[in-house]
Amino acid sequence: MTTEINPDSTYPADSLLAFEIAQQPVLWPTTLDRIAAAGLSEELGQSPVIFTGAGTSSYAASAIAEAWPRATAVPTTDLLIQSQKEIEAAVPDLLEGGTLISLARSGDSPESTAVVTKFKNLFPSVKHVAIVCNASGRLTNTPGVQKILLDPRTNDRSLAMTASFSNLVLAGLALKHYEPLSIALPEICSRVQSALPEFNGLIQEIARSCKDRIVILSSTMQALAKEACLKIVELTDGRVLAMPETFLGFRHGAVGFLRQDVPILCFLSSDPQKRLYEYDLIEDLRGRDLGRFIIIGDAPSVAQPRDWFLPAIAPSLPDSLRTPFEIPFAQLLAYHLSVNAEVDPDNPSPKGTITRVVRPFRIHEELARV
Repeated sequence: MTTEINPDSTYPADSLLAFEIAQQPVLWPTTLDRIAAAGLSEELGQSPVIFTGAGTSSYAASAIAEAWPRATAVPTTDLLIQSQKEIEAAVPDLLEGGTLISLARSGDSPESTAVVTKFKNLFPSVKHVAIVCNASGRLTNTPGVQKILLDPRTNDRSLAMTASFSNLVLAGLALKHYEPLSIALPEICSRVQSALPEFNGLIQEIARSCKDRIVILSSTMQALAKEACLKIVELTDGRVLAMPETFLGFRHGAVGFLRQDVPILCFLSSDPQKRLYEYDLIEDLRGRDLGRFIIIGDAPSVAQPRDWFLPAIAPSLPDSLRTPFEIPFAQLLAYHLSVNAEVDPDNPSPKGTITRVVRPFRIHEELARV
């Protein structure tokens, strides 16, 4: 198995998951090409837009909605059980029209097509779009759904979603922000291709220092933090617990999760005003000898000798556009935490607790509800 990153580097070469993490910058330009070819940006207009998905795809939906005025992210796992009134309360004016944009790697999760069917019955004027990685999935082939099919290589074969996550997010962001993303992408791809092998050894060191828990902090990129935590829990088979929080939110009860040696992965904001609050928390925790910091930013001087520093991949972009590009370091950390926990990252759930596609479950018929 080869990758276009750097065949002479120490980057893992014997893992399917590591390969799929590494190939992301090769795939991102293909995603922009497919969004441009779809020609949907102007068609979406100013009507309500709901981004939806399950699990990692729901985090992708949240990451997109952060950058999309008048867009709402609601997981399919919520939409499936909500009443019409509950959905209308979350998304006003839906009866007049709008678009449901479903995100999926396989498109075979039970909720995916069930939610589309439900919306067709409750909100017949709503249009349906699916951004998917799998050409043969049920969602892709559902009648009445306009599909945007991503490069087949985004359909990760591993249990954990990596390239599929970043490309689903990028696709949704590009529907609204194609121009700035297309301008920034060549440099971003180059940075990731060199950074993954360059910092692989440092990330291995971080993983070796982590015992059984880690904290992920981000002021605004909460979907990024949640997805990073999910990858760590999935790939270590639950042997490493991960908590996502905002910098200010962590000052409250969540700080009790910390111990002296617990790693704290800090995604620093591109907004200088937000960074002032982030620096304050870091200094406060240092003063109390709590945690050990992994700082992802654009200023190495922020890190002290006991810290680890990783360069932010897209610090010049607003935070709302950074998620697909900043996630690879966290994915690689999850990979090494898996190895360090003596879990096979290519088969992290040998007992089948987690499956690549969620097991089928009963879809109940809609009852009359007020």
